[in-house]
Amino acid sequence: MNSKTILVTGAANGIGEAVSRQVVAAGGAVVLVDRDADAIAAIAADLSSGRRQVRPMTCDVSNETEVKEVFRRLHEEGVHIDGLVTAAGIDIGGAAHELSVEDWRRVMDINLTGSYLFCRELLGRLVQEQRPGSIVLCSSPAASVGFAAGGATAYSASKGGISAMVRSLAVDYAQYGIRVNAIVPGPTETNLMWAAVPEDQRAAMRNQIAQEVPLGRMASPDEPARAALWLLGSDSSYVTGSHLVCDGGVLAKASISV
Repeated sequence: MNSKTILVTGAANGIGEAVSRQVVAAGGAVVLVDRDADAIAAIAADLSSGRRQVRPMTCDVSNETEVKEVFRRLHEEGVHIDGLVTAAGIDIGGAAHELSVEDWRRVMDINLTGSYLFCRELLGRLVQEQRPGSIVLCSSPAASVGFAAGGATAYSASKGGISAMVRSLAVDYAQYGIRVNAIVPGPTETNLMWAAVPEDQRAAMRNQIAQEVPLGRMASPDEPARAALWLLGSDSSYVTGSHLVCDGGVLAKASISV
């Protein structure tokens, strides 16, 4: 990560925060993007230690005007982004026939359109400046299979869109030396994981997940973050249009017991 600057969305917690911390630990600079201004300011203060390599920026990733403003300000300050990780995401569950179109659109706007907007702005600048780059989007096992618990129609559709977008962008921008890949995290200890689970049920749910995941546990955010870091770096220089699955074996396991 030396001399590289990585922009991370959803940087206030979870996988986005973990990626940001690992970029800095590896010697890179990071732009922290999140709508929670206080959280990213605290993370930036923790990571900076007097160095000018951590930049917090408040933004609603689904708002095109705010996304453009992020890149305008960075350009004005002479900050060149070398890599992008789009970790911002939400899940609003429920049976499809009971899901409001407003909730459907909110999930799509943040998970899919938000990723697209940041990709679009960065791709345009990289092509204009004739610089290579690496983009890592966050997909999910839900892009490939239905969750056993159900009620994830909007989330699954948004992640399926992410996976399709990764393949399309990878082909389109390979000629410019820009790589586009995705990580596919399994159950991970993040706020998003527990968004729809009451606090008094989480311990039981952790035990249930441990029995269902082949590796027998949930992931720490650091684990998929390390996968993202590899895709950002030069060790993955011939990898594009790929999905790096870090799901503890979820997608490898059949749902039947015989």
